[in-house]
Amino acid sequence: MNVQLNNVSATRKSLVVTLDPSEVDAEHKAVVGEIAKVARLPGFRPGKAPAAMIVRRFSKEITDDFKQKVVAKAYRSALEKEKLDVLNVVNVEEGEIATGSSVTVTITLDVRPEFEVPDYSNLATEIAPTEVTDAEVETVIQGLRAERADFKPAERPAQKGDYVKLAYEGSVDGKPITDLAPDKQLYGKVPQTWEEVEGTNEGVIPGLGKQLAGLKPGDKKDVPVTFPADFAAVPALAGKAATYAVEIQEIRERVLPELNEEFFKAQQVDDLAGLQSQVRNNLTMQKQHQNRTGQRRQVTEQLAAKVDIPVPDSLVESETQGVLRQFLEEQVRRGVPQEQFEKDKKELFAGARQAAVSRVKLQLILAKIAEKEKLEVTNDDISNYIYREAMRSGEKPDKLARALGADREQLRSVQQSIIFDKAVDFLVSKAKVTTVQPKA
Repeated sequence: MNVQLNNVSATRKSLVVTLDPSEVDAEHKAVVGEIAKVARLPGFRPGKAPAAMIVRRFSKEITDDFKQKVVAKAYRSALEKEKLDVLNVVNVEEGEIATGSSVTVTITLDVRPEFEVPDYSNLATEIAPTEVTDAEVETVIQGLRAERADFKPAERPAQKGDYVKLAYEGSVDGKPITDLAPDKQLYGKVPQTWEEVEGTNEGVIPGLGKQLAGLKPGDKKDVPVTFPADFAAVPALAGKAATYAVEIQEIRERVLPELNEEFFKAQQVDDLAGLQSQVRNNLTMQKQHQNRTGQRRQVTEQLAAKVDIPVPDSLVESETQGVLRQFLEEQVRRGVPQEQFEKDKKELFAGARQAAVSRVKLQLILAKIAEKEKLEVTNDDISNYIYREAMRSGEKPDKLARALGADREQLRSVQQSIIFDKAVDFLVSKAKVTTVQPKA
């Protein structure tokens, strides 16, 4: 056997493997022998039929298995010789495979880049204080009351926090928006809808609710609205200055529920002190989670900045598709039209690829740290993943476990994700921590 190693790039290699006739014939003989052991031919016990008869009777099966065995032999032997750390097999090209002649197989591989991980102990991280103030507790409680509020008709001008029923019709430079975007009626003309006055959550028309205070039922007003330059929901309105003719139909004021036994029961507490304690504990856990998330981001950003390595193209291509798929699913949920994706396809792909390169680079670094620190995936890790996924998806854990066991590629992906998480947690556990006050 002859093996020639060619460097296509820093992370892509080409193995040209040539098997001599005797090696090829040996693989053919092995295939015939394996089939002969189980073949049933009239007049012969299994394993006793002549080889020539086996070859004639099972010609197609032998040919297929023979080619697979020759390619596998070439691949396995080449790796043993070259000691490559293979990440992906990109392509396999085989010449004619026949007995009595040599065979050349060309295998293109992506390999793990060689690099040294810099010192990753005592990476600097900053966290915010986790103490919870009385004002923060009170804000949350008022929010809980707001969620259970009633809205009663009000015979007065609209105030912040009210809900206003109104009709509107929009135009741009005197041209109805229903003509500019006929498939987006909601942004052009609506005979009746509700809008919160100066609310934190805007309606579909950006800034409309902020201009309704002081109006009362029966009032009419022309409201100026400027759409953001990146207004993806209706590209025809992006960056445009519009005017909405608004007519107020009804005003309802928000009436908060009292802090009484009924309210406390709904929050699963006994009294106000219990509610305050519950809210305080939840806020503390939120702040701790935010600190942990921030530390994970900080250590990975610092580590990535210290390492400059080439990244394998096949991993980047796969990660790019994952980034794009995640982005497109999110945009579809937001109602962005398909034609907008086609229009921005080039920019979307470039952005996804850039993100993928960063992700792959970080994954390679984390994998090296996990190997160095002997981090492993345990059965408990897999069980915890399955139960978390079951809670998220509503599927039964045993069904998810069976599916995962039957899909080796998915299982490998889950194991990698767990290892990466463990490596980041390890970095955080070794990090230097400074508590800083959040900026006002």
